[in-house]
Amino acid sequence: MTTLEREAKLCDKIVETISTTFVGKRTMIRKMVAGALASGHILFEDYPGLGKTLLVKAFARSIGVNFNRVQFTPDVLPGDILGTRIWDQKASNFKLSKGPIFTNILLADEINRSPPKTQSALLEAMEEHQVTIEGETLKLEAPFFVLATQNPIEQEGTYPLPEAQLDRFMLKMSTGYPENEQLEAEILNRRISWQKDDPTTEIRPLISGASFRDLQKMAETKVFIHKELLLYISKLVRGLRAHPKVQVGPSPRGGLALLKASRAMALMNGRDYVSPDDVKTFVYECLSHRTLLAVEHVLDGLTSPDVVREVLQSVPVPTRFLETPAQARAR
Repeated sequence: MTTLEREAKLCDKIVETISTTFVGKRTMIRKMVAGALASGHILFEDYPGLGKTLLVKAFARSIGVNFNRVQFTPDVLPGDILGTRIWDQKASNFKLSKGPIFTNILLADEINRSPPKTQSALLEAMEEHQVTIEGETLKLEAPFFVLATQNPIEQEGTYPLPEAQLDRFMLKMSTGYPENEQLEAEILNRRISWQKDDPTTEIRPLISGASFRDLQKMAETKVFIHKELLLYISKLVRGLRAHPKVQVGPSPRGGLALLKASRAMALMNGRDYVSPDDVKTFVYECLSHRTLLAVEHVLDGLTSPDVVREVLQSVPVPTRFLETPAQARAR
């Protein structure tokens, strides 16, 4: 068994472990794991009670990293997340009291319940993996990523995330309702067998944080992507920017997100090269939330995924990726 095959099986075990507590779409769980392998931040948008928090907690415990949760509310301040300096009476000086952001996985629960000033506290950490507290810059330990949940903005008492914040999330996904009555009944059945509301406390880590960092490095350095697929990603991004119904299209960060996520998915599939299917797997999750439609088309009921689908169907899929990585590099 090759190294890539072993790592792919390990990723499958992580997905399987999460699935023992979270009853949902396996494809969605695989996408979440791939996003984390790509060192990306992930935003889950859906209604309350659909298992978003349970999903994130199960993932954090399965990969054996530190995990903190912040419940965003209107009265949460930036210092409640980052930390602050407090007066130490015995030492007669100020000491740093680190906030919950100093962790490996930060669960920002219901992030759009807090006003923009509090939301913006995460911007530096998400982009540069560091925070600045009263002029002092502190690095965050790797791996670090934010897994945030938000309720739809139609819900009362929510603040829409600004475009700059949305752009820092590599993926935006939805857990959705159970697909059928069998899955709904399975949720109830598992609750009876668990005899507790939080079964994630029983999850034993499959790997360590250091091993997960090695997986991230492998996705970044060992997975080849053909230049034709790079051009394919570019055409998708630029096609959205040029679409007549789009007011603001994806930034270059959107194309980078699609690149990183597709390489991570190739690793999970046991390959050292990216296929067009790896790219197409993440087109909606990487680009939809970075696509802002003109107001008149939104009023007509058009959505960003509708436009993404149209562009995806219009861009020809490359075929030269089928040559081996060695052949491609020799060209």
